[in-house]
Amino acid sequence: MDVAAERIDRLHDLARAAAAADDDDRAREYVRLARRIAERNRLTLPRSFRRFTCDSCDSYLRPGKNARVRLQDGHVVVSCDCGSHARYPYET
Repeated sequence: MDVAAERIDRLHDLARAAAAADDDDRAREYVRLARRIAERNRLTLPRSFRRFTCDSCDSYLRPGKNARVRLQDGHVVVSCDCGSHARYPYET
């Protein structure tokens, strides 16, 4: 694992901790920084990181606090407070 991937993992942990402490602005900055590092080094973000961040407002999603999670026909719909939706398939 190279330095950029380690930094992205560390920023993911920091964003999760900041969101748990209700410091949403700090969590958003960690998410933005991780995305910039991934773009600069041509890396893909880990799936767990992509699923828990909003593409529109860069907030770290916490189901029940700032995100709504619903199951529909064969996919999961995650709705952020900003109004954006993300859909992920799943198999039953």
